[in-house]
Amino acid sequence: MKQLFQDLANGVTQIIEAPAPKVSSTTVLIDTAVSLISAGTERMLVDFGKAGLLSKARQQPEKVAQVLEKVRTDGLLTTIDAVRSKLGQPLALGYCNVGVVREAGANTSGFLPGDRVVSNGSHADVVRVPANLVAKIPDNVPDEHAAFTVVASIGLQGMRLAEPTLGESFAVVGVGLIGLLTVQLLRANGCRVLAIDFDEKKLELARGYGAETCNPSAGQDPVAAGMAFSRGQGIDGVIITASTTSNDPVSQAARMCRKRGRIVLVGVTGLELKRADFYEKEIMFQVSCAYGPGRYDPNYEDKGHDYPVGFVRWTENRNFIAILDMMSSGHLDVSKLITHRFDFDGAAQAYEVLYSAKDAIGIVLNYNRDTVAARHTTLTRLGETPSASSDGTAVVGFIGAGNYASRILIPAFKEAGAKLHTIASSGGTSGVIHGRRAGFAAATTDNKVVFEDGAINAVAIATRHNTHASLVREALAAGKHVFVEKPLATEREDLSKLKATYDQSDRKLMVGFNRRFAPQVRTMKELLDVIHEPKTFVMMMNAGAIPPQHWTQDDQVGGGRIIGEACHFVDLMRHLAGARIVSIQARRMGAVPSVPVSEDKAAIVLGFEDGSFGTIHYLANGGSSFPKERIEVFAAGGTLQLDNFVRLTGYNWPGFRKQRLLRQDKGQSACAKAFIDAIKGGLPSPIPADELFEVAEATITAADLLRAQT
Repeated sequence: MKQLFQDLANGVTQIIEAPAPKVSSTTVLIDTAVSLISAGTERMLVDFGKAGLLSKARQQPEKVAQVLEKVRTDGLLTTIDAVRSKLGQPLALGYCNVGVVREAGANTSGFLPGDRVVSNGSHADVVRVPANLVAKIPDNVPDEHAAFTVVASIGLQGMRLAEPTLGESFAVVGVGLIGLLTVQLLRANGCRVLAIDFDEKKLELARGYGAETCNPSAGQDPVAAGMAFSRGQGIDGVIITASTTSNDPVSQAARMCRKRGRIVLVGVTGLELKRADFYEKEIMFQVSCAYGPGRYDPNYEDKGHDYPVGFVRWTENRNFIAILDMMSSGHLDVSKLITHRFDFDGAAQAYEVLYSAKDAIGIVLNYNRDTVAARHTTLTRLGETPSASSDGTAVVGFIGAGNYASRILIPAFKEAGAKLHTIASSGGTSGVIHGRRAGFAAATTDNKVVFEDGAINAVAIATRHNTHASLVREALAAGKHVFVEKPLATEREDLSKLKATYDQSDRKLMVGFNRRFAPQVRTMKELLDVIHEPKTFVMMMNAGAIPPQHWTQDDQVGGGRIIGEACHFVDLMRHLAGARIVSIQARRMGAVPSVPVSEDKAAIVLGFEDGSFGTIHYLANGGSSFPKERIEVFAAGGTLQLDNFVRLTGYNWPGFRKQRLLRQDKGQSACAKAFIDAIKGGLPSPIPADELFEVAEATITAADLLRAQT
């Protein structure tokens, strides 16, 4: 398949060829016919990409604050690496797609191959979209018109929040693409509409849809125009669809509104509000979120759980259907909004027009239907394919091409001397982007390609946590050495099955417990190994808050933060103690009205066979400027303290005072190298398998103890 991306570092748009995504149980696979460039949103992205670093910083002051905070906690060099990596991630463009269903997932309903549909799919000739973001197109609505459905739903959701009634007066501020669609929606709802914009050509279109107009660039006063339009009583409601840094649209909207008027912000504006403008009139102000209820809710979008119509009448999907019905009935006309047409292969030219022609409104991309069969290959060649190694060198296939894999793990494997063979990702494009950058030979969306290739002797797994156990089992059964990102498993039953598979295998199994390979942890281990008495450990992870709906918080997907992240510290304490875990206790923060019940504010106490014990404090309620990780060990009258894997200090420790690094080092590179060296040298796995299973069992037990508390 081919997909359009923008380089955030320089604003260049490019089409990337990648293996086609595979349908999942809750998604629909679509062959694209037409997609629409959203002039406002995508022009803003292009402008941001073409801006220099200083301008980017000015546009995102909150990101600058985060960067400065990271410098204080993690160090300058680590922060520079992170910023460069972030800007180096191409951004997929587009969210207005029309095409034909190729395949529907097992847990979807109502879609058959050949159905014409709209979706919020990107600019790509094949898209995989959650079923709740897909709607069938009426027969009498052309593809090019249907492509406006998603962007029109943004205006519709803003209008629904404003709750217009028949005969009310409304102003639409900014009549670009969404604004012109909103004008029509309000007119169809029986409202009188005043369109306000600086572009006379757009105002002419608005007049064609039945609106009266105001052009501030011609010296017309929006507030005065609004008062005159409302016959002196004040506008009933204002919908702002403009994109500007100015505070004027909101301020003027408040001044032209009647008492208890409504203002809904659909676009982007400055938000320095004057209290007096709102206080005296008791004006309602609300920001609209995209296409409607369900947006950004993983239960609705990813898992396919719909909201009952009796409780949520208008979801984003039902808004799509409403727009399509209006097009079918003729109440919404988008034919005049199409200003440019391009073939998809000429999309770069389309974005130049978007950037240079400020009057561009509806830019349509048409796709070549004759190449549908070629779109669906699941393997893309990126370079020369390495052959099976005769000297034991690791020839590695990667499964997973997410942020951690691309930023940390793949570079670590490459630096360690591994031959990078094939990278697999469910969506396809991330595998190509990162695979080409790292020097992989091929990218695929079919994991079997990795398991069945005889030249690959090792597999690295960096997917979502709930897939780890089954993928490790499959890799071991295929005769591959396995490196899996933590955790080894999220469920006890899966762990038991995995252990049975491992016991029948002669392959090496490694979990990415990198912290035990950090240089300063190695120093700690050397200092502790000469002490033959129990030790006390205090480990703190200032983990920071993650939204409850994030996949890592989902017990069924991420396993929760204790299993998914705190396992690092269970392993690290087990390693430093050098003795088996014999007892586990746990306590989480109690439930209060202001703090929801969660396992990510908890303490875990481990007891060891040699009499040592330690506490892991995993906390999501601390200050972000405080160090993220701190490790303290008390033994034989001395104390070791490690701060954020940068500074190690000894207190009353004979022969050791301090060790400081220039940049943070959590041991990721050394961890990967130990695995690669073990394969090439025929050495034992860097972490004994019985420790891996012991740590996994202990972590699951700790999570169970926390979840059982009320």
